[in-house]
Amino acid sequence: MGSDERAPGKLWAVGLGPGDSELVTFKAARAIERADVVAFHCARHGRSIALSVAQPYLRDGQIHERLVYPVTTETTDHPGGYRGALAEFYTAASDVLAAHLSAGRDVALLAEGDPLFYSSYMHMHKRLAGRFDTEIIPGVTSVSASAMAVGTPLVEGEETLTVLPGTLPTAELVRRLRDCDAAAIMKLGRNFAKVREALDAAGVADRAWYVERASTGAQKVAPVDEVDPASVPYFSMVVVPGPLNNPSVGDPAQAGEVVVVGLGPGADRWTTPEVRTELSRATDLVGYKTYLGRICPRPGQRMHPSDNQVESERACMALDLARRGARVAVVSSGDPGVFAMAAAVAEVAAEPQFHDVAVRVVPGVTAANAVAAAVGAPLGHDYMTISLSDRLKSWEVIERRLHSALDADLVIAVYNPGSRSRGWQVAALKELLQQRLPADRPVILGHDVGGEQQRLTSTTVAGLDPAAVDMRTLLIIGSSTTRVVARAAGDLVFTSRRYEQPAD
Repeated sequence: MGSDERAPGKLWAVGLGPGDSELVTFKAARAIERADVVAFHCARHGRSIALSVAQPYLRDGQIHERLVYPVTTETTDHPGGYRGALAEFYTAASDVLAAHLSAGRDVALLAEGDPLFYSSYMHMHKRLAGRFDTEIIPGVTSVSASAMAVGTPLVEGEETLTVLPGTLPTAELVRRLRDCDAAAIMKLGRNFAKVREALDAAGVADRAWYVERASTGAQKVAPVDEVDPASVPYFSMVVVPGPLNNPSVGDPAQAGEVVVVGLGPGADRWTTPEVRTELSRATDLVGYKTYLGRICPRPGQRMHPSDNQVESERACMALDLARRGARVAVVSSGDPGVFAMAAAVAEVAAEPQFHDVAVRVVPGVTAANAVAAAVGAPLGHDYMTISLSDRLKSWEVIERRLHSALDADLVIAVYNPGSRSRGWQVAALKELLQQRLPADRPVILGHDVGGEQQRLTSTTVAGLDPAAVDMRTLLIIGSSTTRVVARAAGDLVFTSRRYEQPAD
């Protein structure tokens, strides 16, 4: 390096916090003061909230580099649209900073809040951090400042906090609000009316707070239903504290109820977010020991495992716990309303002593749907589900229903085909099918679908081996329009949606 050449400068990503200059960290203040160049993003008017926050730490002789956004809304005539206009701007802005850094100047790039939390800085980081010495100084986030402004803890214990941009579609906001304990919603402005609608739809508007310019002299805090949407600036936030500390929720420990949930048929990915939320909120988990074994309880949750053939006793215990103030999740595999615990809980809850206990059912992915999806679409047309268990109904009833389904040419999904104590039903089923159906009628066996021992078998009525069927197997018996198609890219089984109509 020649004597007239300077070493490249250092890039400082300076988190300023939410707006109060006194919340700028000592490290951030020193970096601002020492920098040769103080850079900041701003709109075309040139004013910068970030620069005003950093004002006490600036010194004379520094270069102020404005990085002026070409657009501030999604309306633009750029050929690449809004994203294209911003991408072009970020590249040009990074070139400006790179010129300073290459000339040996240290650059402090100001970022409101934290540089890596919904900040424009990250776009510079992607373009510059690999080329120049870079250091990131974290800042107090607007989420923390808004919680401070409301004066209510956002989360406690095992509660979860979800941070959402208000730019999300309404339906997605509703889904995520329903699935979390506490929430912070950023990027409001003209999105506020949509956010307000989502809060109502998710049932959390009564415990949501609006915070504007948190930590500053212009700070404003109000319930969301008292806010005029036309007055909301972009840099504002909605916070929804978790139920443990939210006065509008009351004491969750006294809000006794029973929620019957379905984990799905075997794979954790088939447990829905709604079910996971209910499991996390429960004080007590009740269920068949094998199904409870799929759950990792949080500290403090009480587990109540039992054997498989005590559904009524299990339901009674759950309702009694709820009557004494517990939030009880009764756990089933698959969907709780399909040959599972929802009916048992509802039946016991119909007894007079439990009339005051709240009961809800949260659906899950069914075993029939999981097996069908694994092979294609055999349930693509009309179908029937039936349990072969004769523990609660007679075999004569089962036979009569099977004949009715075959008369109607329905696909049949068969649950509970056999167990250690019931070994003859599948053989009896095969005999009935052989009497009524062609030998080549498709039959699908799905064993432990979604689990570690998943096994799928495509066979026929003639080829059905009763010995290959156990309690963890679900059968799908095809109709006259069910086809098994051999393909180079993978075989498919489907039942046509088109059905020939009888001639007049």
